Amino acid sequence: MSARSKARKRALDILFQADVRGDDPAVTLASEATRAANEPSREASWLYAREIVDGVIDNQDEIDEQITTFSKDWSLARMPAVDRALLRMAVWEILYNDEVPTAVAIDEAVELAKEFSTDDSGAFVHGVLARIARSS
Repeated sequence: MSARSKARKRALDILFQADVRGDDPAVTLASEATRAANEPSREASWLYAREIVDGVIDNQDEIDEQITTFSKDWSLARMPAVDRALLRMAVWEILYNDEVPTAVAIDEAVELAKEFSTDDSGAFVHGVLARIARSS
């Protein structure tokens, strides 16, 4: 698994944890930063995970607006928390990170959805992200 794939999984964990607990993602991120300081072997994945989470925090209103606009008949509150976190992460990569090809951001999010969410989540995540990608 590449460092960026590991980073996405870490970012998913942070965003999901904050969402489920109702915590500020910045607080959860700070807590994870303390733990990451004791794991120098995972520094490469930590740095990109932090970039993703910071990007989602900084752009959450715009990201959530995109998700709401393109998730036909699904409010953010109705989505599984894992799907919300994955969509936020991938939308940040698609709209705000020029270093990541759109197809890679979508594929990585879909794979994580298949692994960690419902049976239908892979298709749902793919559909929302594809519509966002086409519109941007």
